[in-house]
Amino acid sequence: MQTNWCFSPYIFSDILCKFVRFPKNYTFQRSQLHKHLREADGSDAWSRFFIPQIALSMKSNGWICNTVEEIEPLGIQLLRNYLQLPVWTVGPLQPPASLKSSKNRTGKESGISVEACIEWLHLKNQSSVLYISFGSQNTISASQMMALAEGLEESGKSFIWVIRPPFGFDMNGEFLAEWLPKGFEERMRDSKRGLLVHKWGPQLEILSHRSTGAFLSHCGWNSVLESLSQGVPIIGWPLAGEQAYNAKMLVEEMGVSVELTRFVETDISKEKVKKVIEVVMDQKEGRGKEIKEKANEIAVHLATIVNGHEKSSSVRSMNDFVTTILSS
Repeated sequence: MQTNWCFSPYIFSDILCKFVRFPKNYTFQRSQLHKHLREADGSDAWSRFFIPQIALSMKSNGWICNTVEEIEPLGIQLLRNYLQLPVWTVGPLQPPASLKSSKNRTGKESGISVEACIEWLHLKNQSSVLYISFGSQNTISASQMMALAEGLEESGKSFIWVIRPPFGFDMNGEFLAEWLPKGFEERMRDSKRGLLVHKWGPQLEILSHRSTGAFLSHCGWNSVLESLSQGVPIIGWPLAGEQAYNAKMLVEEMGVSVELTRFVETDISKEKVKKVIEVVMDQKEGRGKEIKEKANEIAVHLATIVNGHEKSSSVRSMNDFVTTILSS
């Protein structure tokens, strides 16, 4: 059986949104489309790559998606209606506790040891730390990075920031102090209020720690699942690919996120950074409390084992997939 792997129905929204009949209230703004899609004319490199991929996917016998039926029922149903093929939801695909180490999982060396990171988190109160990471392939502009640092400092919140050089520079190159407010990293380190991690950070360990209260994320699908599986709300800052669609779903359908801004072309102020952080991190009342409660509800759906029994819809979906293979 030929099968196509898909991280989420939303990953193919770039093309499928042109053909799938979305409900009238699902309006996409032009700014939510990646610049390559906005500039596509059918002959550009983006179109030449994706159109054959989608065409070949349509010839599959079925699709396997790294998601859970309960958390995006609309997207799954629209995908099934359009493809007229089986769609098996078998997520979230995350390593067991014994393999949580980022070095073991990716083969890349972390910018901080897991032990040092956990020790720092142990010093903080429950749900008091903001975790910031834009994934392995994305970064923000120099001006955005400056505003983010200024807003963080003014918010007074504790944070862990996995940081790389800004857009336009070598992401794996040397990080220059000029990209942050003067003395920022030293002040955060000395006060133990902020931990700046260069290169890579142990993301699963951070998200699963009781002190982590929210995740400022690029909304890549793996990061979304890792965050929500721990009941951690998300501050959205989509940067590429399908991430703006993921952010839209997190805000409008799931109610577990507030979008701060999107892509690297936008201007962002320290005042807005501070305001959004305060809204999401205040989980005792108001919108922050509502977002946290919904994130906890979704975490239950993402749990493969409940009360010692495999009750997840993903387990049933995987069993159906295996049965289909054996029967064919």
